[in-house]
Amino acid sequence: MLKYICEQHLSGQERDIKEYNIAVEAFGRPPDFDQARDSIVRVEAHRLRKRLQEYYRGEGADHQIQIVVPSGTYIPQFVRRSEAGQPAATLEEAAAIPEAAATVSEVPSNQLGPESATPATQLPPSVRVQPERGSRLSGRYAFAGLVLVILITSFFWVWTARQKPALVSQAAKAPIPALSPQEEVRILAGSMTAQLVDHYGNTWSGDRYYDGGMERSVARRHIAGTLDPDIFCHWRQGNFSYNIPLKKGTYELRLYFAEMVFGEDNVAGGGESARVFRVLANNKELIRFFDVISDASGSNTADIKVFKDIGPADDGMLHLQFTQAVNEVPFVNGIEIVPSQPGAIRPIRILARDSAFTDQKNRLWSADRYFHGGMLVQRHDPVANADEEALYQDERFGNFAYAIPVALGGRYDVTLKFCENWIGPDRPGGGGAGNRVFDVSFNGRLLLADFDVWKQVGSLRALDKTFKGLEPNAQGKLVFTFTPIRDYAMVNAIEVVDEAWK
Repeated sequence: MLKYICEQHLSGQERDIKEYNIAVEAFGRPPDFDQARDSIVRVEAHRLRKRLQEYYRGEGADHQIQIVVPSGTYIPQFVRRSEAGQPAATLEEAAAIPEAAATVSEVPSNQLGPESATPATQLPPSVRVQPERGSRLSGRYAFAGLVLVILITSFFWVWTARQKPALVSQAAKAPIPALSPQEEVRILAGSMTAQLVDHYGNTWSGDRYYDGGMERSVARRHIAGTLDPDIFCHWRQGNFSYNIPLKKGTYELRLYFAEMVFGEDNVAGGGESARVFRVLANNKELIRFFDVISDASGSNTADIKVFKDIGPADDGMLHLQFTQAVNEVPFVNGIEIVPSQPGAIRPIRILARDSAFTDQKNRLWSADRYFHGGMLVQRHDPVANADEEALYQDERFGNFAYAIPVALGGRYDVTLKFCENWIGPDRPGGGGAGNRVFDVSFNGRLLLADFDVWKQVGSLRALDKTFKGLEPNAQGKLVFTFTPIRDYAMVNAIEVVDEAWK
């Protein structure tokens, strides 16, 4: 397995290092290999990580170049051992450092396979690997040591032939920006993208202000619960922290997660409990045992955690720590920090359309978000009994739900806005009372039973339903479920206001 994943990486085939390919091409499993039934790759990956750790603590402790296979991936990294005993640079960087020089130890030819045909003399003069000075390698470590020499030799032969660096290690650090206090911060964790504007007009920067961890990414894919998959296809993982300069004040913190490694259809398989970690802010625990798959009700699903009353420490920095709690390493996809009021989060206003809208009171209504299921439709008919017609002209219809992330410990006033644009004698759907009937539930509790908008106000008239003091579920979500009884359920807009907001 070690030989296979390293050869794929060094030949530029990093994207092909997947569980299925390893099983079939490295372990000889048949083409109908089913990773849900056969865990050989995950088992052997665990053994390999353990063997590498043992090797570098023992016989390979003085090797300047070391191989690391981070948890949650099968892609190897080649790193240089720092004086502190931690990976400090990529293999490409190590090649340019004269201090890494030593001679390659000789290995009897009958112990090497065909992949070792490149002689040591073809290595660049400044690149040498620390030789073994003790007795012959023990049987336990012999294979790992030989493969290490083979791979390092092969790598530098390829590197020299191309006269340019090979693949850049995920351990490479981005330039450190100037630490100027800010009021709004949006960080794409693990991304080197300079700037990204999301579906709601917010500008996100590339990764910055971090200490430790490594960048990971996957090819762009569909992620449930978001219109911005680019926020979730990169992440920082490991035991790491962020030290973010903030202006003095009270802030709302939103952490973005989507489990892209563990879970159904992901490379590591498994599911709930596969990865559990802790999150702290200024040494205060925000989440003790965080399982993204459990919290989001699935892998490859956007999950946003919201926290109020966040602020900088005495040094002017917000210190976010992500640490291992039970198993596997923590991660985060995005960090959003915006000014708020003490004890409250900012109002959430959602309009069932694909663009934002600012009303006459200068309140921003975002494009549709946090939904699962249903369809959007846009209409332009005038609406009676409404100060803001635009809030009632577009709708989401079907069998759908909204899971709106809010801060735990708060109580929220929620207004659902309706307008019957389809049903009625003079409307495209015809009919009248009883032609569209649906239920609205909140966190499993029925709010509106047999709800019939036309029966209450007729066609093209605004109808608001307000519910006070709603509390989020254990995952910090306000979940509204719209279930059809006759025809489709529908809603035009949703407003959520923290009771503590003034």
